[in-house]
Amino acid sequence: MSYKIRSVITATGEYIPLRRVPNLEFQTSKFFNSAGEKNGSTIQQIIEKFEKLTTIRERRYVDEHLVTSDIAFFAAKDAIESANIDKEELDYIIVAHNFGDVSFDNRRSDIVPSIASRVKQKLEIRNPETVAYDLIFGCAGWLQAIIQADYFIKSGDARKILVIGSEVFSRVVDRYDIDSMLFADGAGATILEARKNDNGIGIIKHSTRSDTFNEAKFLHMNKSNNHKEMEDDSLFLKMDGRKLYQYALETVPNSIKDCIDKSGIQLNDIKYFLLHQANGKMNKAIIERLYALFGKKEVPNDIMPMTISWLGNSSVATIPILLNHIMKDKLKPYKINPGDKIVFASVGAGMNVNTMLYVA
Repeated sequence: MSYKIRSVITATGEYIPLRRVPNLEFQTSKFFNSAGEKNGSTIQQIIEKFEKLTTIRERRYVDEHLVTSDIAFFAAKDAIESANIDKEELDYIIVAHNFGDVSFDNRRSDIVPSIASRVKQKLEIRNPETVAYDLIFGCAGWLQAIIQADYFIKSGDARKILVIGSEVFSRVVDRYDIDSMLFADGAGATILEARKNDNGIGIIKHSTRSDTFNEAKFLHMNKSNNHKEMEDDSLFLKMDGRKLYQYALETVPNSIKDCIDKSGIQLNDIKYFLLHQANGKMNKAIIERLYALFGKKEVPNDIMPMTISWLGNSSVATIPILLNHIMKDKLKPYKINPGDKIVFASVGAGMNVNTMLYVA
């Protein structure tokens, strides 16, 4: 009997910041557009429209003393304990992020040494063959790190890999920009292990694309929208929301369909779609367009679990946190059983899109 080596998710972990930031907390905010002109709507109108368009009611921010590597460590520790493995046996630690450690009192990116090196140190791993490195791939970073880890495992180079998505968005957003309300902080971690099996469990298929010719700066860094009061050279995360939304609708459904078609698995066999949660309305539009590509008019209920309404968009952390919630029975009634087929997909700055099909 022949066996295949497949990458299997054996454990997950997370860190969700304690500080809740409901939309009402923005009632004293002043918002400007990119030209520096004050928004003409009332704050109440802005908040109501924002919640209707995004489904976000609140988000989480880290405490002042924490940075990205801290919460990545917390999530990693949770995953390692859940897997009940010896941390010294890890072959790789891959951390997906986009801004490194940004402290509360100095809003500049700090990525030397790498976040992964800092996490390895915090975990007190002594093994020099536990290779630690970072991956920057926009909000699609965690899934791309999983895809890389899968290649390592299938090549025979690794047997146990820790993949983390960690982000502290609250330190890089412009509080004078409405888009700042989208973003949140958080960290999720995943243990991938090599398994010999002939029953098809593990990662089955994945695909990735990068569109940069016209799309590279749909998300970028720039100065504050409040030109008068913020005259220094500080840079903040900016996005062209309309173009980004259109790009996601044009590329993500097609990427998912292509991955499903190449796997030989039928759409009706998919238990869940775990998508990066940038915007609740956008995700709903993506899944509806996907089903339309398959000639389906109706999308099944509960096919796409979401946490964005109360956790916001934590970038690389949204999918691993969502997965951890389901795996640990914290998002009822969602549950993953042996044999369930799951599609992961994300879109992020670059612009980058990736998809993965997994059998539990």
